[in-house]
Amino acid sequence: MKKILYVASALAFMACGSSKDAFNDDANKDQSAKYASTITAKDLGEHLFTYASDEFEGRETGEPGQKKAVEYLKNFYINQGIISPLGGNDYFQEVPADWINKNTRRGEFKDSENVVAFIKGSEKPDEIIVISAHLDHEGVKDGEVYNGADDDGSGTVAMLEIAEAFQMAVKNGKGPKRSILFLHVTGEEKGLLGSKYYTDVDPIFPLANTVCDLNIDMIGRIDDRHKTDPNFVYLIGSDKLSTELHNLSERVNEKYTKINLDYKYNDENDPNRFYYRSDHYNFAKNNVPIIFYFNGTHADYHKPTDTPDRINYELLENRARLVFHTAWEVANQETRIIADKAQSAK
Repeated sequence: MKKILYVASALAFMACGSSKDAFNDDANKDQSAKYASTITAKDLGEHLFTYASDEFEGRETGEPGQKKAVEYLKNFYINQGIISPLGGNDYFQEVPADWINKNTRRGEFKDSENVVAFIKGSEKPDEIIVISAHLDHEGVKDGEVYNGADDDGSGTVAMLEIAEAFQMAVKNGKGPKRSILFLHVTGEEKGLLGSKYYTDVDPIFPLANTVCDLNIDMIGRIDDRHKTDPNFVYLIGSDKLSTELHNLSERVNEKYTKINLDYKYNDENDPNRFYYRSDHYNFAKNNVPIIFYFNGTHADYHKPTDTPDRINYELLENRARLVFHTAWEVANQETRIIADKAQSAK
């Protein structure tokens, strides 16, 4: 049944046009709006119907389906001409099994890897903006594939489209002033392991040079709270370390995407404690300003029914564009954003 639904939805995507097909470089256009327009529901869907398909076997950490996933990501970046910060065709930051298993109580796992890709800034290349999302999921349980389309296929494919939009700008001589690191992390559901390995063991770029982390974890669905107001996204952490980053985020949303920014889970007293539960936290604990983009949980959360046919691709498109616009502004403004609250960060 899953495959039938996937095919039907995929055919619907094929009927829609992609803005990339008719893209032209008009120097008089708002550059952020121009390149954001290349992030489309159609392209996001084409990626996700592959990335969250049964073929990828739920992308369990260290298992064959996860290896297919990291190859998919690597091949995408190679085909786009987006380089690895590790050099050559090495897009994998290895995360050894012995380290993983010392840092989790959720089972025994094999060697895994983060996937990293890099766009070098044209004017301030040593200042790094990280865009992150976790690449793996829950695998196969009792013979059922946990596809993880929303968690976190949605964040993963959003990153791919964001990276492609930035690379199109580079090709047209409009690349970002600061550098962008696209960081696909492993083991989030095993204890934020891939991001912890990056920040605590092997930061490819010094954390002192890291301007911010924009972390995307589940942005393709609607939760019960917003059934009558679907044009929303939860923002968590935007004001915890940097007033400037929070204000910038609000400003670009008002200008471009006009999403209802819901700060319910940003409350320090929220019992869900989502601020501490996704990969941005490993940056935040090191005083790197963050924004966590999240659509809340839903009936299919961590179930085999989290499939790509249930994603709202128009919402995914607009939310991905919000992340792009925010990254674009942070990357291109004259001064680095200030972490004015870093000393009091918890």
